[in-house]
Amino acid sequence: MIAIERAGPGYLLTTRQHLAAPLDAVFAFFSDAFNLEAITPPWLKFRVLTPPPIRMQPGVRIDYRLRMRGLPLSWQSEITAWEPPHRFVDEQRIGPYRRWRHEHTFDPSPGGVIATDRVEYSVPGGAFVHALLVRRDVRTIFTYRRRVLAQRFGELPIPVEVRSD
Repeated sequence: MIAIERAGPGYLLTTRQHLAAPLDAVFAFFSDAFNLEAITPPWLKFRVLTPPPIRMQPGVRIDYRLRMRGLPLSWQSEITAWEPPHRFVDEQRIGPYRRWRHEHTFDPSPGGVIATDRVEYSVPGGAFVHALLVRRDVRTIFTYRRRVLAQRFGELPIPVEVRSD
């Protein structure tokens, strides 16, 4: 499931995936900034520029290089929350978006982990640029990411929450 909706002056992307792996393995994968290269589509030519090792913690800034529609772009993100093994947040400090705040959460579930991405973002050019270019690109990037994660960890259906009244 990938949902993109209008949220205030920008947009909210939400995706949830039930990965068939233990919490510690999933969080360890996401804790390594260099694994972002593996879950980013190859056509973006995404590379981490910050030299290893990168010790994830609040305040750490990570530099990247990528190509969007053939144009070279620099991106820098800062880890603004780090709560192993359940949550972390990265926020764009330099890059193509007006705002990019990506919250990752990991919740144990039967058979694995529910990994949730919640991205609050806004783009230069507003709704027109978003509709023309950005919405499709963001959806394609996160679809690719979901496919790679499913191949790496296995995927289970999202459990139906049973309410008892």
